Amino acid sequence: MKYLPYVLKHLKRNWIRAASTLAGLVLCIFLICVLQTVLDAMRQTTADADPSRIITRHAVSVNFRLPLSYKPRIQAIPGVRNVAIWTFFGGIYRDLKDYFPNFAVESEDYFRMYPEYRIPPDQYQEYLHDMQGLVMGSDVAAKYGFKIGDQIQMESIQPLYRVHGPMKFNVRAIYTAEPARASRVNLGLAFFHFKYLYETVKDSAGSYAGAGTYNIQIANPSQAAAVMRAIDANFENSDVQTKTETEGAFLAGFVNLIGNLSGLLNTVGVAVAFTILLVTSNTMSMAVRERRTEIAVLKTLGFSGGLVMTLVVVEGLALGVIGGLVGIGLAQGAVRYMTQLPFMGFILGNFSGLSVSPVVIAITFSITVGVGTAAGFVPAFGAYRARITDMLRPA
Repeated sequence: MKYLPYVLKHLKRNWIRAASTLAGLVLCIFLICVLQTVLDAMRQTTADADPSRIITRHAVSVNFRLPLSYKPRIQAIPGVRNVAIWTFFGGIYRDLKDYFPNFAVESEDYFRMYPEYRIPPDQYQEYLHDMQGLVMGSDVAAKYGFKIGDQIQMESIQPLYRVHGPMKFNVRAIYTAEPARASRVNLGLAFFHFKYLYETVKDSAGSYAGAGTYNIQIANPSQAAAVMRAIDANFENSDVQTKTETEGAFLAGFVNLIGNLSGLLNTVGVAVAFTILLVTSNTMSMAVRERRTEIAVLKTLGFSGGLVMTLVVVEGLALGVIGGLVGIGLAQGAVRYMTQLPFMGFILGNFSGLSVSPVVIAITFSITVGVGTAAGFVPAFGAYRARITDMLRPA
């Protein structure tokens, strides 16, 4: 420990180079932590899906609407317990930065199959009796200061829902999560009556006023595959064919919309780590070359080659430790706000307290310590083997 001040003093000697190297390490760890946290959260979101719920959507894309006449036909299929319309509205409150995901649903049927949404009974009844009623998560209410009885306006990002301008809503209920199902509940959403949306846009939107998806609750999860095949077979010869999948597969489909995200993020993480290793190694090599005379003097004064080597390695290690701690800290702060992003808010919204896991912290910190040590080892070994006379000779 008595040599640590000398190590830190050497790092400050060329502070611009040290700071830029440190910034590279911080960026490396920040990216790896954030990317791995996103992947873990996405995997957990799909893993927590309820096996008793399946979702029917348009066979081409979820962006296309299904005819409203499909609901009774789905309801009549053996094994189906409950069916509810779910349609993405995409309403913007004030401006885009204030966006939170919002959906038009057949309220009674929808909330019956999603008991994890805890809504006070009196508020729920007020909502059911108000055509312009709005149910929102406690995270949304806390963020914007909404209270029961507030009136707000939202205008959809979808052109066909904007024909009549912003739609008016009355905040009638604020939902929370049942403790036993907290991991399945996104507290950053809002819901309103599908009938309100349909009555508003049916004359101008035409077929676009149909259902986005049919969320279906089945009696026996073990029969999900058979029920899904029966639903799709029922509409196989229709003009609008369907694709039915489990709730987990439906959520995973949003991730797949942007390709192999897992492979992409992991490749980016490895590439960044390798690049930073090269940069740090080059920085440490430059620092040792600049101190050839100093290292020779240390050896002349009696410092052993092993001690000199250790001091150089510790320099790289110090850069790694500082960069790792700062990078992890920044990543921890960043992931807490990721659920507020429009796309990530829907995928990761179940994790209102999203944070970098201890496993990811341990792995990334080990990486940065390893990178720092490895970067300092090569020039340190060169300093260890170098003869005093060679190092005192002008370069």
